[in-house]
Amino acid sequence: MIRPAAVLHVVGLFLLLLAAAMLFPLVYALVADTASVRPLAAATAVCATSGFLMFGTLRRLESDLTVREGLLLVAAVWAAVCLFGALPFHFSPHFASFTDAVFEATSGFTTTGATVLERVEVLPNGLQLWRCFTHWVGGMGIVLLGIAILPLLGTGGMHLYRAEFSGARSEKLTPRITETAGSLWRIYVALTLAEYVALRLAGMNAFEAACHSFSTLGTGGFSTRTASVGGFESPLIEFIVIVFMILAGINFTRHYRLWREGQARAFFGDVEIRAYLLILAAAAGVVMLALVTGGRLGPVEALRRALFQVTSILTTTGFVTADFEKWRPLAQLLLLVLMFVGGCTGSTAGGLKVARILLLQRVVRRQFRRIVEPRGVFAIRLGGQVIPEETVQSLLNMVYLALIVFGAAALVLAAMGADVLTSIAAVAASMFNIGPGLGQVGPAEHYGHLPPLSKWVLAIVMVCGRLEFYTAIVIFTPMFWRK
Repeated sequence: MIRPAAVLHVVGLFLLLLAAAMLFPLVYALVADTASVRPLAAATAVCATSGFLMFGTLRRLESDLTVREGLLLVAAVWAAVCLFGALPFHFSPHFASFTDAVFEATSGFTTTGATVLERVEVLPNGLQLWRCFTHWVGGMGIVLLGIAILPLLGTGGMHLYRAEFSGARSEKLTPRITETAGSLWRIYVALTLAEYVALRLAGMNAFEAACHSFSTLGTGGFSTRTASVGGFESPLIEFIVIVFMILAGINFTRHYRLWREGQARAFFGDVEIRAYLLILAAAAGVVMLALVTGGRLGPVEALRRALFQVTSILTTTGFVTADFEKWRPLAQLLLLVLMFVGGCTGSTAGGLKVARILLLQRVVRRQFRRIVEPRGVFAIRLGGQVIPEETVQSLLNMVYLALIVFGAAALVLAAMGADVLTSIAAVAASMFNIGPGLGQVGPAEHYGHLPPLSKWVLAIVMVCGRLEFYTAIVIFTPMFWRK
């Protein structure tokens, strides 16, 4: 039996944490940007009041949340954060409707980076800061905001953890979930500060360095400029962003072990990290050759453009330095394929994840062997470990769910008038949290022209992709609500 009051009680706590997060851009606005004060102050007040009311539905949890309550909590937290996180945008005059505000906020918290704004520069700095900060808050997962309250959740806390670090190779670092969250949080903050310092030394001002550090480590892609990172026209800034995009796309538990144990050989010996870096290098090489043979760029400039854009798409960050829709079809198609791949499990990147791609390849290879040797018994291994059959089955089911959601969402967009390329690219870019796609939502375009229904569908798809389908979809099945 699901206890609605218990779920609302915990959601209220997360809304209070969200209101606390809004204080960061609000304080900045009070000091340096009065144009953002009113929308941020109003949003903070509404969020805090709603949080107190929801929290007051229950004095305290009498017992841990059940499995079903934990699953419902994950979906409810993400829905509440996206809706209430949209209020600073909604209370400003720069978003035409609540739908646009929710789309922008959902894109921020899910680290997608798709925008409805034709020109980003119209936003005052306080809202710009909140916009990029949503990437950072959502990047390591809303779960890490709740470090202080995870002990109250029991099973619910584990569901929040697994929703962020699901996959074949996810693992806990320490016996207690709160210690794990705290360890990951420290790594996250340290990398953010390191990028901020590097960008400041490269010539960015303090405001833009902070915004781009939040977006990079969250693998989101929101920028303070419509031209994105390309607007700075700085190879050094691009190189710094490339390095930190790559780091953000690697499993944060591996960062933790490298920091604590200092074993670089074990870090680079990880099968998923090796495959991730190999895919990145190979794809950048192919795109570079496509740009060089196109006759428009020399080898050095082609490598610079290719490496940045491949890294941005593979890590699902979504920054751009060039309009890749003008590139050769081979380069465009390869970038579209990389949208489905994504980064490593346990990272802030989206996509199917490299470990799952490796598992799928091993599943196919095993099936070939079974055809040739029908009586053979073949185990699937990854990184020297035997993968349980239930994990393999879960992977295949997740891919099936992804295809169903992808097809259904693309059909809705097509029915609303989008062309085939735009429908496919917009859903892929939203589902796997990339941002820029192809067609009418390309790197030089935006999502603002899409009909309201299409925006709501894409926002739902963003959350489904962020929660890797199971958690987002299971609450809509009849079996979930049966006693």
